[in-house]
Amino acid sequence: MAHHEALPVFADVDTGVDDAMALVYLIASSDAELVGVASTGGNVDVDQVCRNNLGLLELCRAGDIPVSRGAEQPLADTMRTAEDTHGPAGLGYAELPAHDRKLTSYDSAEAWVRAAHAHPGELIGLVTGPLTNLALAARAEPELPSLLRRLAIMGGSFDYRGNTTPVSEWNISVDPEAAAEVFAVWGRAAESKAIEPHQLPTVCGLNLTENIALTPAILSRLANAAEASSVAMSVLDARGTRSVADNPLIRALEDAMRFYFEFHFDQGEGYLAHLHDPLAAAVALDPGIVATRATTVDVELTGTLTRGMTIADWSRRWGREPNAHIGVDVDPAAFFDRFIERVGPFARRLVHS
Repeated sequence: MAHHEALPVFADVDTGVDDAMALVYLIASSDAELVGVASTGGNVDVDQVCRNNLGLLELCRAGDIPVSRGAEQPLADTMRTAEDTHGPAGLGYAELPAHDRKLTSYDSAEAWVRAAHAHPGELIGLVTGPLTNLALAARAEPELPSLLRRLAIMGGSFDYRGNTTPVSEWNISVDPEAAAEVFAVWGRAAESKAIEPHQLPTVCGLNLTENIALTPAILSRLANAAEASSVAMSVLDARGTRSVADNPLIRALEDAMRFYFEFHFDQGEGYLAHLHDPLAAAVALDPGIVATRATTVDVELTGTLTRGMTIADWSRRWGREPNAHIGVDVDPAAFFDRFIERVGPFARRLVHS
């Protein structure tokens, strides 16, 4: 592919196994320059997310990318985390290298604003965790929607079941108020013509991301692309079997994914894992890899059974301007090809450089 200037990307993550895969994808992508990482509590508490983000940057031998600590609590709710899904430290069985990297002196909301002002009109935003930090950033800098080139969000579930309650997706359900606020802010910017349609968030909900099912066979393709000697995982393996890959990045990803496979298996979904966040990372760099429909999205905050539900007004009953592009279709094979052709050679170079 022809090389243009790398796109500046700011990633707000609650790392987590699939967030880790998303960060590695961004770092491995030559068309992206990761200019900042915001840590948000979600899959695990915010301090553990910070540790995971710093350790991952070290594992990937990334340059001095600023990592910020985000809000400790959602805007209105009490914090909930998901160690059962991601492991006690958030990265399954993976162990991260020691390092002396430090967090920024400023928090994640300010990190968003700084990055947007450093790359006005160019910055690509990605959120794969709750939207708390982004909501706080937009309060601090109301021009934020117009400062971003585009925004990709992993969250919600459209005409599809939830994964936290029957109707709500995890990232939204952790902080529904923040999600509602973000959609409202971008909606007002659209109404006032402060932003172009392409600056509306592209939302990758469960209806899209649950199509991205990673299997042991696909993970083996990644190890092969990295020229890492590894053994394909199997549902018959003892729980917690550690990767024997001779590549430290592949080993960490396999150890993280093992826990995720086991979790999905226990949920009755098979020995596989849904790569929600890496899909959103790929969409941030290239929105064309998913089919989308523009619509108005809002978040239910008060429903007894439906709090955290994301509602898309497909039939324009609210009479409001669209505030989002909802992902409605994706080609999983094309996504995995792209993921493997970026992350595999990157992992190989880490060892052979």
